[in-house]
Amino acid sequence: MNSPPTPSTVTLRTITKMARERRPFACLTCYDATTARWLERAGVHVLLVGDTAAEMVLGLPSTIHMPLDVLIALTAGVKRGAPRTLVMADMPFMSYQVSQDEALRNAGRFMTEGLADVVKIEADASHAPLVERMARAGVPICGHVGSKPQQAGLTGGYSSAGRTPSEAARVVEDAVALERAGAVMLLVEAVPESVTSRILEETSVPLIGIGAGPACHGQVLVLQDLLGITERPPVFAEPLAQMGHQLQKVAEEWVRRVSERIVTGHRFEVRVEGAASAVRPSIR
Repeated sequence: MNSPPTPSTVTLRTITKMARERRPFACLTCYDATTARWLERAGVHVLLVGDTAAEMVLGLPSTIHMPLDVLIALTAGVKRGAPRTLVMADMPFMSYQVSQDEALRNAGRFMTEGLADVVKIEADASHAPLVERMARAGVPICGHVGSKPQQAGLTGGYSSAGRTPSEAARVVEDAVALERAGAVMLLVEAVPESVTSRILEETSVPLIGIGAGPACHGQVLVLQDLLGITERPPVFAEPLAQMGHQLQKVAEEWVRRVSERIVTGHRFEVRVEGAASAVRPSIR
């Protein structure tokens, strides 16, 4: 049976209804308006402007280097490119950990300057008071539990979570605490499917998964991993294309044409107007 068509505008209410009706929703990361436009046309329900932009866009060594102001600007660009799609902003490292006042101010900037519909933070149960305060202020929060890339420095690199009974219980407790504090969505990363099942049993808000099994209400991947243009995608990200090679081929063909002075497309001619000559400018 075909899934019901996606509404013309996707809101938090849309996602909540889809989760309640067990209709999976699709999420992808996105960092620019042009790409957002095409992903919206494809029917992607949620676009996450992740702090992975540090690596994917800026070429920085890890997500912790993502500048706050840049990510706010990228979020706004994505929303302008996909105005009918739910856009989730990722609060970068040290944008919400210093103090609750600063965290609330920065989250508000993502909504006003960044045009975000939802704001995501990597959190555990200790962040419940912050989430509660943000919710009271009207900021829709997605709590990110499980593996937390911003804390990779504590373990010497990226790693999975919830693989021992005590770790699994902690991840579930974090998810429950964040929902009780007012989180409107949850995201769980790189955990065993049994942990995902327990979160689904003990929470009621939409749950997005990445490397957490197929049972989640929604699934997200880094777009560049899906397109096959990253050098080393994570083990849970199966590319659906190899667009890196295609991009290289197109660029190589362009280099060849330029070297051989092959110019295609419309050519502008000199037009005489009275006694004067002028070249009509190129108009896009």
